[in-house]
Amino acid sequence: MANRDLNENTPLLDSGTVSRPAPSVFQGRRLACAAILLAESLERIAFYGITSNLVLFLNSNPFYWEGTQASQAPLMFMGITYLISPFGGWLADAHLGKFWTIAGSLILYFIGMLFFPFVANEDTRISLCGEEMAFPVQPAECLSTNSTPPSNINCPVRSQYCGPVVYSGLFLIALGVGTVKSNITPFGADQVKDRGPEATRRFFNWFYWCINLGAILSLGGVAYIQQNISFELGYIIPAVCLGVSFLVFLLGRTVFITKPADGSAFTDMFKILAFACCSSQKPKEPNLLRPKPTLLDSAKVTYGGRFPEEKVEEVKALVKILPVFFALIPYWTVYFQMQTTYILQSLHLKIPGSNSNITDESQQKMTFHFPPAWLTMFDAVLILMLIPLKDKVVDPILKRRGLLPSSLKRIAVGMFFVMWSAVAAGILETKRLEIVQSNGTIDQVLGNVIYYAADLPIWWQVPQYVLIGISEIFASIAGLEFAYSAAPKSMQSAIMGLFFFFSGIGSFVGSGLLAIVSIKGIGWMSSHKDFGNINGCSLHYYFFLLAGIQGLTLLIFIIVSVKYDRQKTRAGSHRHNPPSS
Repeated sequence: MANRDLNENTPLLDSGTVSRPAPSVFQGRRLACAAILLAESLERIAFYGITSNLVLFLNSNPFYWEGTQASQAPLMFMGITYLISPFGGWLADAHLGKFWTIAGSLILYFIGMLFFPFVANEDTRISLCGEEMAFPVQPAECLSTNSTPPSNINCPVRSQYCGPVVYSGLFLIALGVGTVKSNITPFGADQVKDRGPEATRRFFNWFYWCINLGAILSLGGVAYIQQNISFELGYIIPAVCLGVSFLVFLLGRTVFITKPADGSAFTDMFKILAFACCSSQKPKEPNLLRPKPTLLDSAKVTYGGRFPEEKVEEVKALVKILPVFFALIPYWTVYFQMQTTYILQSLHLKIPGSNSNITDESQQKMTFHFPPAWLTMFDAVLILMLIPLKDKVVDPILKRRGLLPSSLKRIAVGMFFVMWSAVAAGILETKRLEIVQSNGTIDQVLGNVIYYAADLPIWWQVPQYVLIGISEIFASIAGLEFAYSAAPKSMQSAIMGLFFFFSGIGSFVGSGLLAIVSIKGIGWMSSHKDFGNINGCSLHYYFFLLAGIQGLTLLIFIIVSVKYDRQKTRAGSHRHNPPSS
């Protein structure tokens, strides 16, 4: 107890313990851990309740957003979610502390969630968004599928009905999710940190398990309700889950270990970078024999700056990590297609239960309709199965034989698999369009909207989801491992925030590329004949473009990672074999 922070709030459950062998590393902390894990599971149900069917929701009556617009909305939402993570970490570390930051973020999150039941309800939607807008009349040249319209022909586009309200709700949710994401993990680790690395490792295993449990429950149950029963009910359930999550977390305060805000590494980092870049003072050569000073060295006291050498060296270590995060941007761009364009593609494949011959509305409601969002569960289920296999079987065998790859090599393997996921999606889309051209389409009703799909089973999408799941096991987990192992201990929270930040950039890159390929001059995703559908588009070109960008990045990354590993090996040999005097 002597080394515990004097300002740290510890539950009374730990007081007065007698020296005896503890049966579990979680002894006395089970309630705290259970509260955090339950709150996280419920929060994930809410999160995937928004993202899993957002494309279908915005395609459906009465919104009828174009396929590009509906795909951009979740990409922008997830981009903001991840971009806000560093700010959430800074707010907790510098001002509010993790507990109150998480609690306040859950309130903001809940307010944003309430937008969607109101938008899904007809009466409240009209009050918020006004009456449904009519489709603009299109010139005949705009309806041609064989050629692009002449430059002097203007093809009017229907504005996004209810767009400001939808984006306002998504923005509030993104602020809440991003701030919770950057703090709930370290806050949970704080509960068992003093029990040693074994307790921390086991907590993270259960934490990751609960994340995927929440995802499976949401994708399995909420997504089905949204597609086949009612979007209004399908959005009320996630909002209720989030409210319960907030109450569980709030009531857990009596058993949580909470720590006050004690300053953020981001503050020092920005001060050092600003001083080094903006100061007109040149580095002063010290009397001691030292290497030639770099730009950041000018911030050190020994070179005439204002900051301790240790702080500057930490920032220099961070700068060395940033190229890896930059290289992961294309990976995240492809990864987020799983919840956007992959869903859009699945809506135009033959889905079990979507029989166009059923005309009776009551009979349609009684018929089972397979939700396209269920394919996303392949990723979560695959992770739940493969991580224990990798951790207990594959990695120990490779380690015994000296073949266990470094974290950077595992990231490269993940990039390879995600590249082939995009290739598989492109090949499938090419085949789908060929079937549409030769055999026509079949009508299938999803979310009260008729989709003109190819007579090609949706199961052909399974390979691209499996490839993304395998890639996540390598690239995502190894990326976090690399960040923690390469960063100084005092900056690990900052590194976590930056890791999510660059994930958000990848999501925005995907949204930006969709916007670029939708302009008239390119026209890959422009279909004014068929709002919300993609049969007149060239989505396969977009998938192949993503695969090409990822393939090029992979080649560059392999060169950079080999160089980094060699430098790390050399640095390690210098530390273990100091020169003799």
